[in-house]
Amino acid sequence: MKRLTDNINSRYFEAADRLLPGKRRGRIIAFVESYDDVSFWRLLLDEFETDDHYFQIMLPNRGGLTKGKKSALRSCIEHDGLGKSLIACVDSDYDWLLQGITQTSRDIISNPFVIQTYAYAIENYQCWAGSLHQICVQCTLNDHRLIDFPAFMELYSKAVYPLFVWNVWFYRKKKHNEFSMQDLNIDIRLKSVDVRRPQGAIVGVQERVQRKVRWLENHYPDAIPEVALLREELTAMGVTEDNTYLFLQGHHLVENVILKLLLPVCTVLRQEREAEIRRFAVHDQQYRNEISAYQHSQMSLTEAIRKNTHYRECYLYQRMRDDVSHLLSMLPESGGENKQDTENLESSNQHQES
Repeated sequence: MKRLTDNINSRYFEAADRLLPGKRRGRIIAFVESYDDVSFWRLLLDEFETDDHYFQIMLPNRGGLTKGKKSALRSCIEHDGLGKSLIACVDSDYDWLLQGITQTSRDIISNPFVIQTYAYAIENYQCWAGSLHQICVQCTLNDHRLIDFPAFMELYSKAVYPLFVWNVWFYRKKKHNEFSMQDLNIDIRLKSVDVRRPQGAIVGVQERVQRKVRWLENHYPDAIPEVALLREELTAMGVTEDNTYLFLQGHHLVENVILKLLLPVCTVLRQEREAEIRRFAVHDQQYRNEISAYQHSQMSLTEAIRKNTHYRECYLYQRMRDDVSHLLSMLPESGGENKQDTENLESSNQHQES
């Protein structure tokens, strides 16, 4: 049985727009993976809207609530549906790092109508080191810088990088069952962070990583030269020991690294602000009023991370901008009406079900 949704592709949306009267801006449909992704991609695509065209962000599955990259890509790429009026915006996960090893990886890196994050996921941008101080300020209303977050995340990245490269090698060899991403996450998680001595948390990670790397070298000695070559290739791609955290699993990065780092920092910052209120309060009632107002003005840490938009200076974000610019450069000049596309739309409407 053939459904209308089976015919939805770039040409469908082009023809649909031509049926509307009057001169209109060209519409480009952008399929995203889930509801949580809409605001992220809207922020990026807003920069490229003009008097000639605009973007409309949608989820691809109208007949269900299935989410994810495969859902966003399957009905588009498999049926040659992406084009100048229909694009897909997806998390890279490991697919960019795999460089064509899997079909999904080939689809993402070779199709100009797929815009990818390059970082593992949207969460990695929301945890960009340069924006962590702003997150703390939103949560505590205290601008005191207790930790140099970019320096901390650089040290953390250097600590986990050797094991990260091994993990990418296993995925490229399609042997991820022997050393999975979940295995990697266990070794590179932060356990606790002392605000007065934050480097101590990284030492613990470094010791676990070195121990695991020695184990891998003993059990997979033939892989050592290939892993060394992979390091060089990743460096050429811009994946270095200084920025490894951007390519780790996004959910793990939030739950087991960033929250472990920011929670104790925000606790100290709130204590500082509350002590300041107590010090300057003239009487108990004023103190209670000020404390109540302060507590109601705070934002939860998880919400502040999710709403963070201070990542647009990240170098990977500029790569996404470049990809959108390249996509728009392929659009033809406006004008003229494609009769065949309009006929295709009318035909698909007539054959919603055969």
